[in-house]
Amino acid sequence: MTESIRTENAETGPRGHGLIARYVRQLDNSPGVYRMLDEAGRVLYVGKAKSLKNRVSNYANPNGHSARIARMISQTASMMFLTTKTETEALLLEQNLIKQLKPHFNVLLRDDKSFPNILVTKDHAYPQIRKHRGAKKTKGAYYGPFASADAVNRTLNQLQKVFLLRNCSDSMFESRTRPCLLYQIKRCSGPCVGKISEPDYAGLVSDAERFLSGKTTKVQAELAAEMQDASEAMEFERAAVLRDRIAALTKVQSSQGINPRGVTEADVIALHMEGGQACVQVFFIRANQNWGNRDFYPRTGAGADAAEVLRGFIGQFYDQKEPARLLLLSHDIEERELMESALAEKAGRKVEIAVPQRGEKLELVSGATRNARESLGRKMAETATQAKLLTGLAEAFDLDEPPKRIEVYDNSHIQGAHAVGAMIVAGPDGYMKSQYRKFNIKGEELTPGDDFGMMKEVLTRRFKRLLKEDPDRRSDAWPDLLLIDGGAGQVSVVRAIMEDLGVEDIAMIGVAKGVDRDHGKEEFHRPGKRPFALKRNDPVLYFVQRLRDEAHRFAIGTHRAKRTKAISASPLDDVPGVGAGRKKALLAHFGSAKAVTTASLSDLKAVKGISAALAETIYGHFHENG
Repeated sequence: MTESIRTENAETGPRGHGLIARYVRQLDNSPGVYRMLDEAGRVLYVGKAKSLKNRVSNYANPNGHSARIARMISQTASMMFLTTKTETEALLLEQNLIKQLKPHFNVLLRDDKSFPNILVTKDHAYPQIRKHRGAKKTKGAYYGPFASADAVNRTLNQLQKVFLLRNCSDSMFESRTRPCLLYQIKRCSGPCVGKISEPDYAGLVSDAERFLSGKTTKVQAELAAEMQDASEAMEFERAAVLRDRIAALTKVQSSQGINPRGVTEADVIALHMEGGQACVQVFFIRANQNWGNRDFYPRTGAGADAAEVLRGFIGQFYDQKEPARLLLLSHDIEERELMESALAEKAGRKVEIAVPQRGEKLELVSGATRNARESLGRKMAETATQAKLLTGLAEAFDLDEPPKRIEVYDNSHIQGAHAVGAMIVAGPDGYMKSQYRKFNIKGEELTPGDDFGMMKEVLTRRFKRLLKEDPDRRSDAWPDLLLIDGGAGQVSVVRAIMEDLGVEDIAMIGVAKGVDRDHGKEEFHRPGKRPFALKRNDPVLYFVQRLRDEAHRFAIGTHRAKRTKAISASPLDDVPGVGAGRKKALLAHFGSAKAVTTASLSDLKAVKGISAALAETIYGHFHENG
């Protein structure tokens, strides 16, 4: 790739068509990516081209543009170009830059979390079945994606009843001396204590994998035959167990809704647009089973049409995800073949994109489209309510305009231990959970339980980073209202912190519990003004309470996770050269981490997988004083 940056003097240079015409004369027919910037250097739009010269020359023509493109051209004060070897490479780069730069006129996927899978491990004699999210580094068979953690948990819950596979960790498995509760309630076959042989357990694993691979009918038929044989042999207890397993298997299938017979693997992607907003509904079909659906609300790039919205969504959605072999769309997209080529290059196999016109595939797309339409209707109703609340908030607290980004801060600790700070974010679309942040309190000089000191550390770290990354406030990461859980003391501390940082124009409000710490009698504190309260039935009061409670929930959850991690930490975690495998070997040999810390050098050398050099390292780590 070759990058060229061409800029004009923003104060005296031309704008719009005239400026773009100058660039056209300097371009050739290479494929690549172009960026259009405004006079402040903000990226307005990122696009790709098979021929940069031909594509950019379209913008130099003053006629034939939509209102959206005309506005974009009129604001363009400079451009940047990056050439690539192929158009496919340009498409992949375009989508990557859009996600990084978030240009105003591009379609933008705002919620892009990974999806969970079911993992059947392959690194143990008795494989484990569990939920997995993230990179597929663990050796095993992965089944998914599932639309949500709830969808995975429901399926795993039923699969435990059917196939009796363990979900405990390897260390827990090795340390068991008697069956756990899951064995007692018939959700595990008890391999940890020898209640099932390795070959029989392998048979259960095979059945589970066949079910997850779509061979549900065959698995059910085999279980039914086994139940009949057990009944004829008058083994009624075993027959009853098999009956319950068949019922659980049927429940898994019924909870999945429609399971298409003619579609083995597909992502069904449907778009509905209304009132300048868009909803994309994605259904995951794997092994002829519906593994859930998820809705997304991409930003429509100030008025892009359906084809452009869907194309932008697909490019960004699969940037870090593996596409299905077949994508079924509600609308055709621009350059469908090019998108197929780009997705195939990332996946390392063929990917087909289709817009079905009849049959079962059309029924799937129609169902997804109906879901998208209904979801957008609910979202628009919620947004309208949110807009009213933000307007009411501005009126109640004398703000210049309704806030677009509210940041709410809270701390959580137990007598100063495992202290964390938390920030939640809300705006016109409700809670912006992808923007939530947690802060591990690092200040060693802080007095345990010093809430003022903790708040100072959190805000200082937050706004120092903002000032470093975006000093000109070009992005939407800057808040226009801070909500602080506390009264006049907290507000004065926050005001002093912000003044020290040179950020004095952001409104802030302290929310104090009020008389008798009663929910509903909150007092609100603003710098330099008298505290006041809102009426008990005021919708704005309920709105602020929900914001504060959400921050409190997030802070407590973060604190509990930190505390749990600290409790489960092992002295072996700090020993150089001792990873998960060697840690497992040491625990299996000695029985506990404490026993490892007191073991002799000769005993450490006797552990399988521990070299003499590593044994000396471990011994030295726990016996520094001889």
